[in-house]
Amino acid sequence: MWGARGSVPAPGPETTRYGGNTSCVQVQLDDGNELILDAGTGIRALGVLQATDARRFHILLTHLHMDHIQGLMFFAPLFRPDAEVVIHGPASPDLALLDRIARYISAPLSPVEVRELPCELSFVDAPETEWTIGGARIRAGSVAHRGPTLGYRITEGDTTLAYIPDHEPALGAALEDLEDEWISGYDLAKDADLLIHDCQYLDSEYHFHVGWGHSRVTDTLAFARRVSARNTLLFHHDPMHQDHVLDELAEGAGLEWTRCGGDRECVAIAHEGDEIEVHGTPSESGRTPEPLAPESST
Repeated sequence: MWGARGSVPAPGPETTRYGGNTSCVQVQLDDGNELILDAGTGIRALGVLQATDARRFHILLTHLHMDHIQGLMFFAPLFRPDAEVVIHGPASPDLALLDRIARYISAPLSPVEVRELPCELSFVDAPETEWTIGGARIRAGSVAHRGPTLGYRITEGDTTLAYIPDHEPALGAALEDLEDEWISGYDLAKDADLLIHDCQYLDSEYHFHVGWGHSRVTDTLAFARRVSARNTLLFHHDPMHQDHVLDELAEGAGLEWTRCGGDRECVAIAHEGDEIEVHGTPSESGRTPEPLAPESST
């Protein structure tokens, strides 16, 4: 987890435990390939570690709001002639993905134009059908958020990760009242071993932000129950939420999950710096279920 914050970076002493960088998740596959989910400010530190490795990078953007692309210009491999960077993202009927990203990586917002970057850079509209990167099968699907926005389902062997960081599945109706096919993101997240999902608002805050494209705690948990996610990681923290507020959010989410019959250890909140090993479902892999637990965090 290189960045778990939403909307705008929130550095400072009040956010040190959960981190202030915006959305960026590095996925390491068993076959050695890596995927980068979103390019928020967290991607800068990831790029620094990989500044000298000649390799191919796949960046999967959910959408083009600033908190999900703001780190692109500071991703060191973009300035290496020996690096190949493939940026996947949502299609638009108006402009190509390259042209939309060029609005940010161009004057007056940037001293460098996107076409001046020395790496081998390509842009790909995420297809509506499943495709592969290394040993992983990738599926993208539109989800309820403002502007063209995708969620991703990544499957390698018997292990599935669903990444839906900006999502308002309960907009207009309670999830309990909807049939499965009417729930945004349902197919992407169904039976995921790990669901990384938007949980930006406390329940008490949500009525001020209905329609903004983000979820409150109870809706995130209701979505996780409906899709039968094995583990759920609460993500895209509000920039106004200091560490003590996120402590309360996590505690409340755990209590609500338990009240509804779930295992408390299978719901957690993302910390910048977390490293999580994701295993396949026991029915497919024969492994004993393991609760969600970061191997390390800062």
